[in-house]
This record gives sequence, C-alpha cells and structure tokens, in this order.
Amino acid sequence: MKKTRIIYWIFTGLLAAMLGIGSVYDAISAPEAVDYVTRLGYPTYLVPFLGVAKLLGILAILVPGFPRVKEWAYAGLAFDLIGAMYSHISKGDPSGNWMFIFIPLFLVAGSYIYHHKLLKTTESAILPNVSLSGN
Repeated sequence: MKKTRIIYWIFTGLLAAMLGIGSVYDAISAPEAVDYVTRLGYPTYLVPFLGVAKLLGILAILVPGFPRVKEWAYAGLAFDLIGAMYSHISKGDPSGNWMFIFIPLFLVAGSYIYHHKLLKTTESAILPNVSLSGN
C-alpha cells in the first residue's frame, strides 16, 4: 500500500503543479492566457471561468474525502484537456502545438487509476474477511 500511495502522490502532485500554474494565469485573465484561448476562437470571458473551474477540480482531487466530487473533478479535467486538444486540431495547428496535452492527460489517468487502487487497498484493509461477491 505504501508503494501505491507514493505513486499516487507523484502523479497527483505533478498534475496539480502542471495544471495549477496554468489555471492561476487563466483565473486572473493574464494576457498570455487570454491570447492563447482567443487565438483558438473562444471568447475572452471563458478564460477566468476555465481557470477557476480547473483550480476547483485540482482542489477537489487534493482534499481527502468527497468521493463523488473527486470523480467529477477527474472527469472535468479530462474533458478540459481533450477539448483543448480537439480545439487545436480543429484549428489546424501543427502537432507540436497539441501533442504536449498527452502529458497532463497521462497524469490525470495515472492519478485516477492509483486513487482507485488506494481505495481498493484501504477497503480491503478495513474489511479483510468480508466478501463483496455475496458468496
């Protein structure tokens, strides 16, 4: 369980750092963030909304408890990243502009998978002699 916990926090920490920095720039409507999003054809008012939404998603993943909110946060971050990749591809951007999005997607997937591994090991530690299959 210790190894699983370490791997989970590596994925989750890198994810929070990588997406968190960009989210702060979005939330405060930094000129670079506004230029980036408007170049893809989106309105300026969307930038702070996305920034705050990503920050709340990261916070939901980092705070213990609230399993349903955490599931929605993982889904929301994945949708955001997939939508960003789709926007770049639709705009005709070269692959060098959107291939990096696979890195945070990998981090979201890794954090999600290891989150569920941790839940499974925690449940089996709490209820070691209980069969969940009903037999």
